[in-house]
Amino acid sequence: MGDRKCRLSPNTTIIFILGLASILSTPFANADVAVADGASSSLSTYIIQVQKPKDRDLTTLEDLDTLYRSFLPTAAASSNQEQRMVRSYRNVLSGFAAKLTAEEAKAIREKDRVLHVRPEKALSLHTTHTPNFLGLHQGVGLWNDSNYGKGMIIGVLDTGIFPDHPSFSDEGMPPPPAKWKGRCDFNGTSCNNKLIGARSFTSSSTTHAQAVPPYDDEGHGTHTSSTAAGAFVRDASALGHAKGTATGMAPLAHLAMYKVCDANGCLESDILAGLDTAIEDGVDVLSLSLGGISQPFFDDSIAIGAFAATQKGIFVSCSAGNSGPSDGTLSNEAPWILTVGASSIDRTIKATAHLGNGQEFDGETLYQPHDFPPTLLPLIYAGVNGDQSSALCLPGSLVGRSDLQGKVVVCDIGDGRGRVAKGQEVKNAGGAAMILVNGPIEGYTTLVDAHVLPAVHVSYVAGMAIKDYLSSAQAPAGTILFKGTLIGRSVAPAVSFFSSRGPNFQSPGILKPDIIGPGVNIIAGWPFPLDNSTNKKHSFNVISGTSMSCPHLSGVAALLKSAHPDWSPAAIKSAILTTATTSNLERRPIVDQTLHPADIFATGAGHVNPSKAVDPGLIYDVGPQDYIAYLCGLGYTDSEIETIVQETVTCSSIPSIPDYQLNYPSISVRFEGSVNTVSVTRTVRNVGPAKSRYILSLIDPIMGLDSIGVSPGDLEFTEVNQTVSYTVDFTRSVDWNTTATPFAQGAITWVSGQHLVRTPVAVLFE
Repeated sequence: MGDRKCRLSPNTTIIFILGLASILSTPFANADVAVADGASSSLSTYIIQVQKPKDRDLTTLEDLDTLYRSFLPTAAASSNQEQRMVRSYRNVLSGFAAKLTAEEAKAIREKDRVLHVRPEKALSLHTTHTPNFLGLHQGVGLWNDSNYGKGMIIGVLDTGIFPDHPSFSDEGMPPPPAKWKGRCDFNGTSCNNKLIGARSFTSSSTTHAQAVPPYDDEGHGTHTSSTAAGAFVRDASALGHAKGTATGMAPLAHLAMYKVCDANGCLESDILAGLDTAIEDGVDVLSLSLGGISQPFFDDSIAIGAFAATQKGIFVSCSAGNSGPSDGTLSNEAPWILTVGASSIDRTIKATAHLGNGQEFDGETLYQPHDFPPTLLPLIYAGVNGDQSSALCLPGSLVGRSDLQGKVVVCDIGDGRGRVAKGQEVKNAGGAAMILVNGPIEGYTTLVDAHVLPAVHVSYVAGMAIKDYLSSAQAPAGTILFKGTLIGRSVAPAVSFFSSRGPNFQSPGILKPDIIGPGVNIIAGWPFPLDNSTNKKHSFNVISGTSMSCPHLSGVAALLKSAHPDWSPAAIKSAILTTATTSNLERRPIVDQTLHPADIFATGAGHVNPSKAVDPGLIYDVGPQDYIAYLCGLGYTDSEIETIVQETVTCSSIPSIPDYQLNYPSISVRFEGSVNTVSVTRTVRNVGPAKSRYILSLIDPIMGLDSIGVSPGDLEFTEVNQTVSYTVDFTRSVDWNTTATPFAQGAITWVSGQHLVRTPVAVLFE
């Protein structure tokens, strides 16, 4: 999807988590050292969490560091401890990172006050027209109400940033707010009133005595940052296409970059370091376009760090992952995180595959040469005798293929490898052009790429027709017609095939993803012009992934927080979810990559609608103690919960709740075994007119249920911030065939004279 996988470096680092909530921002040497007893070859990085120190005198970084070092085993000689220790933390969690052997890690597990010890994991990296597509217009609506996000600070954890990009100009920007405590590690004047902070936490940066500037060597961090809060850049384009004024979602918000990914990977110790420092610095929103496989929340560094941030009032937006379209493939499932899936927009950068029989199939590409003739050329399928590697045009698979020279070559997309790399293989073999065809998994999702030769990416249906023509024509021929940028694709938004799906594996009672947002063929800032020019206004690229949808929502959250500074992160999430749209531009249900209606585990609440979210009428809020009761209800042990919340918890003395009873702005219930009725309670707070009455206007019919009872049937409010509760009773049909349809979906909608509050409902049958 244009997103690069992060790889675990050979020398894994160990993180100790002691119960504090963020890292100390003190980098330690990360080089390998000799280990006592000849164990130097088995050093790895572990994350160890311990109880939060209760000694009030342990207030300085030095005191905490001394405490953390006391947990190191005697095998790590005192002369090596400085090198063994990788990082210390004090905000996202209580603990530190160090290099240990497996035997040393086992010994630490047995020490008093140690809560959790585990090896470090590596996580993966998971934008001009989208503001208009989302209804953001200058001088009116949410941009006007929020003053374009003025005063907000968005912290981005990514691959770094290219500070000289025009998207990070501070023209018209005020100075950062007084609460800002961060710093800029770029030299000279690279930071300004737009880019107010820049730090690097990657393993390579910790080997230097001086701070290493967090330059973006990948492009990913520049792209996501400019999507969230890029300044207005007129006459922007990518290879001359998608021309217009580029801007981020919150163009007057400040940016702070925390580089946590590099060529060696996205390591947990670095991610925690970035989170810890961002909390200390005073950011308002955190944007993380990265994640790993599903993990229990006490074993998930992003979940742990995000909880600490949320408790400080920081909104956390994360990508859902790029492992779709299979069910149960999500990253970042914790309820205190906004989990964002990816959808298409109404812009296409169009090219058409034209065949010798007159058939034409529309697709997309960014590279559109003006000198490619429309003359028909011989058309050939790259696959030979059932060889999958040649059909996929994998690197090296077409070496020596003289039969491809001067022809239009058809390649299959199907393996998740780089699409541009396939074109390079065709070019190396002498091919004149490439038609890249989808398989059934990718369906109708087509992606815009800066190909190295004339190319077009077409749908699965188109690909099948092209292959039928190839097999039946005596002398198959084809060419590619390049048609430029078009606005008005009515099927948008549609869920992309790669966008990860629910249900929530760790907590099925919490509907995930929460929301979908623009993540397909998004144009945003890039470190260098794709056309090798010196014009920085050409430094834009089009890439796809939930990495792109996440910063859209991060920017929207900054706008909402600017408009409503007293709202909690949970309240902002509620406003986004209950105002989401479930229809496309044709006012029909949102579809997926098959062009069939997308289910609730693909869309969550629906597609973000920023203009509605600023005035939701009612909100569902969640407090810190609610999360503790929820975590107890998940069956976690007291010590496992302590690693998340950084305080002593005794679940036996707390009224725990099942996950579906958390006061979430969506409902997900399960019928297990012989259970035929499930009751759910929700509490809403009035943020609309003081005197308001909401009537239960619509309950979408949900297959498999005999009835849905809601009590009371209307909600009366007499003042702002007043709360009212209601109960929903779900009763399932005894004869429902769960093997045919294991889940069903619908919504509960409350309507007043001015507002419509939609609460999506998912029902799981087990």
